[in-house]
Amino acid sequence: MELSIKSWVLFTSILCTGLTAGLCFTWSNSITPGIGRLNDLAFLQSFQAMNRVIINPSFLIVFFSPILLLFLNTYFFRTTNSITFWSYLIAAIIFFVGVGLITVVKNIPLNEILDPISLETLTAIELKDLREIFEKPWNRWHTYRTITSFTAFALLLNGLIFSK
Repeated sequence: MELSIKSWVLFTSILCTGLTAGLCFTWSNSITPGIGRLNDLAFLQSFQAMNRVIINPSFLIVFFSPILLLFLNTYFFRTTNSITFWSYLIAAIIFFVGVGLITVVKNIPLNEILDPISLETLTAIELKDLREIFEKPWNRWHTYRTITSFTAFALLLNGLIFSK
C-alpha cells in the first residue's frame, strides 16, 4: 500500500504538531518551574545552555515544519467536509501565529538578549535585573505557545475524526 502525499503530510503534521505541543507542555510544567527555583546566576546560565543546545536540526524540523504542513493540509482537504477543512485551517492559523510568530517575534529576541552575555562577570544586582527583563516575558509568551500548539494539535485530531 502506497502512502499518498496527502496522507504523508497529514501524518507528519499531526506528529510534529503533537511533538511541539508536548515539548511546550513539558517546558511549561517542569523545566521553567524547576529552573525558576534557582538563584539568578544559575537560572540564567541554565536558560543560556538550553537555548544554545535546542537549536539543532531535529528540533528545528519538528518545531517549524507544521507552519508549512498545516497549510498544506488545508489545501489537500479543501474539498472534504467543512468540519475537517475548518479544523485544519484554524489549526494552521493558530500554529502560525501562536507558535511561529510568537517564537520569532517574542521568544527568540529575549533569547538573543541573554545569549551573548558573560553572566559570570555580572554583579548580583545586574543578574537580578537581567532575570527580571527575561523570565516573566519569556514565560508569558511561552504559555501562549503551549496553549496554541495544544489547540492546533486538538484541532488536527478533530479534523481527522470527522474526515471520514
